[in-house]
Amino acid sequence: MADQPTPLMPHATASWLVDNTALSFTQIADFCGLHILEVQAMADDLASAKYTGRDPVHSGELTHEEIERGQDDPNYRLKMQKAPVDVSRTKGPRYTPVSKRQDKPDGIAWILRNHPEISDAQIGRLIGTTRNTINAIRDRSHWNIANIQPKDPVTLGLCSQRELDAAVAKAAKRVAADAPAEDEAVEMEVPAAAPRDDKQALIDELRREREEATKAAARAAQEAEAEAWLEAKRAAESKGEQEVDPSSL
Repeated sequence: MADQPTPLMPHATASWLVDNTALSFTQIADFCGLHILEVQAMADDLASAKYTGRDPVHSGELTHEEIERGQDDPNYRLKMQKAPVDVSRTKGPRYTPVSKRQDKPDGIAWILRNHPEISDAQIGRLIGTTRNTINAIRDRSHWNIANIQPKDPVTLGLCSQRELDAAVAKAAKRVAADAPAEDEAVEMEVPAAAPRDDKQALIDELRREREEATKAAARAAQEAEAEAWLEAKRAAESKGEQEVDPSSL
């Protein structure tokens, strides 16, 4: 039989099946995608965490008839009646644990000081804050401004290094894209009587800044991509080390 989806809350579902049915531990483990020893621990009250049972019949993942078939035949494999719907978070402010929220102003102040090119909208998504808070810190009208100390938001745990690098790279690209418009504005503002050499020097300086911003954006994007690849590799290696051979149990 092809692999089938597991319940939305496998441990809670297994706990309910252990307490409310006569299904074998093997049947419960197979249906919930757990190791049989985990189910055995639940039955023996040895699990390190006590789970509140979740009724799979109420959720539509199983029916009473399906459970009865399993109870009548220990070799019967329970069939998922209704696959759980993936739960995705709706759009909204970035969630920050309560213990970290007091650090938000410090993280915002650090970004404003070290990366002024990052837009308020980007800061809001990175830190999970509002434009009013950002502006209050920027113009030093925040109620707690005397105690705000700029600190790296990555170190504070408010965002990941990859997210910060991506925001910096995006901001740098935006600055580079806006540079031609700035060139035109400068040309319009230079007095007609200004020496040609001064005007050309100013334009050349703006072009150099645009090229440096483009290079910085490319480097940041490459570093973010390398960091993502390294994290994926470490996660894969870690997962490989933690897998246990069931036959050795």
